[in-house]
Amino acid sequence: MDKINSAPPLNDLSAPLLSIKNVSNVYISRKLGLLGKVTKKYILKNVNLEIKAGEIFGLTGKSGCGKTTLARCILNLIDYEGEILLNGKKQDKKSIQTQMVFQHPGSSLNPCKKIGWLMEEPLVIHNLCRAEERSRIIDEMLLRVGLDPSYKSRRVQELSGGQKQRICIARALILQPDLLIADEAISSLDVSAGAQILNLFKELNQNMGLSRGQGLSILFISHNKEAVEYLCDRTAVMEKGEIVE
Repeated sequence: MDKINSAPPLNDLSAPLLSIKNVSNVYISRKLGLLGKVTKKYILKNVNLEIKAGEIFGLTGKSGCGKTTLARCILNLIDYEGEILLNGKKQDKKSIQTQMVFQHPGSSLNPCKKIGWLMEEPLVIHNLCRAEERSRIIDEMLLRVGLDPSYKSRRVQELSGGQKQRICIARALILQPDLLIADEAISSLDVSAGAQILNLFKELNQNMGLSRGQGLSILFISHNKEAVEYLCDRTAVMEKGEIVE
C-alpha cells in the first residue's frame, strides 16, 4: 500500500510530539588566519521546549534572536548540541515528518514551472503514490488551502503573494508531515492576505491530521506578537538564543 494512502499509527497523546532538550548552536569564527584567535558566539543556548500533538505553538522574539536557527535545528539542516525528538525519535536529514513554510513564498517556487508541476514534485521525489493518483491528491490539497484545482495550469508570476503562500503550504502538507513549521509566514504579505493565512492555519489545525487522533501540529514563528496571540494555543519568547518566557 502506498504511504500517501496508509493511515499513520496513533500517537501517545500523553507524550509531546516535539521534545527539545538543552539545544545549543554555536557560531565559530577565527580572526587573522589559521593561527588567529577563535571566537565562539552562541546562537542558541540551552533551549528547552515541548510541543504537544495537535496544538499551534507560537515562538516569538526580535529579529536575530535565534528563532529561525532553532527551526533549522528541528529540520536537522544544521548541527547542534542537545537533543531534538519527534514522536520520541531523532530525525535524519531525509525525514519528511517535519516540513517548513518560509517567509518569502516567491523565492520558494520555481517561476519556470506550472503550479501543477510544483505540487507534484514532492510526491515524485519521495515516491509517495502512483502517477495516476497524483492529480487527485493535488486537487484535494489545492482545495484544502482554498484554491481551485484550475490553478495547476498557472505559473508563479500569475499569483498574488497570498496565493503563492497557499501553494507553499500545500506543497509542505502534501507530504503529510507530523509537524508544520511556519517561519515568518505572513511577514511579507499585506495585512489582509496575512489575516487570511492565519485563518487558514487555524482551519488546517482543526481539520487535518485527525486520523492521528488530533489536528495538525504547527510551530508558528513570528516577531508579530499580535498574530502569535491570535493564532497560538501556547507561546514562548526567545531573546539572545534563550527562552525567556
